[in-house]
Amino acid sequence: MQEKNIRRVAAAALLAGLAGAAQAHPGHGATSLVEGLAHPFGLDHLMAMVAVGVWSVSALPQGKAWQGPATFLAALVASAALGAAGVTLPFLEQGVALSVVLFGAMLVLARRPMPASLGLGLVAAAASLHGLAHGAETPATGFAGYAIGFLATTALMHAGGVGACLAIRRWLAQRSGAALGGLGALLGGAGLYLFGQLAA
Repeated sequence: MQEKNIRRVAAAALLAGLAGAAQAHPGHGATSLVEGLAHPFGLDHLMAMVAVGVWSVSALPQGKAWQGPATFLAALVASAALGAAGVTLPFLEQGVALSVVLFGAMLVLARRPMPASLGLGLVAAAASLHGLAHGAETPATGFAGYAIGFLATTALMHAGGVGACLAIRRWLAQRSGAALGGLGALLGGAGLYLFGQLAA
């Protein structure tokens, strides 16, 4: 039953992303849409967004896995609008790299449940850093198409994380907890490496 609900979450995220992309207008909107679709493929963004999907399945209560991606997407678009308006934070790129470390730690600790509100609050805080970074790079062609693009890609990445976690649970069964912990450790290490590159 839980696996069926999680599949619905992944399908809903995928459809939301595709529907948003389909609503973009041609011309300038299409240009900004393509830029938005491509922007989240930076390694730090990609790892964080996939990790949100994995964490949501592994740590949130049954039937509530949709809350992680939904929280991330809502905070992402709100903070991107602020970023497009010129709001920024010092050491923003370093903060984005450290968000990958955060999500890695959350996966390592997923077997020791934290309050869902705390986990979702951390997801929203990390998403806000990513959103400010996205918004700061809004193209001259406009924010709307760009936002639709990066939201669509983000939703697809979340769905990929959900699918990855389901596959790990299905194929590794009793060892899935250790596998997810190992994945979290790898993500944390990658985040630290990215942070070190920025600090060098």
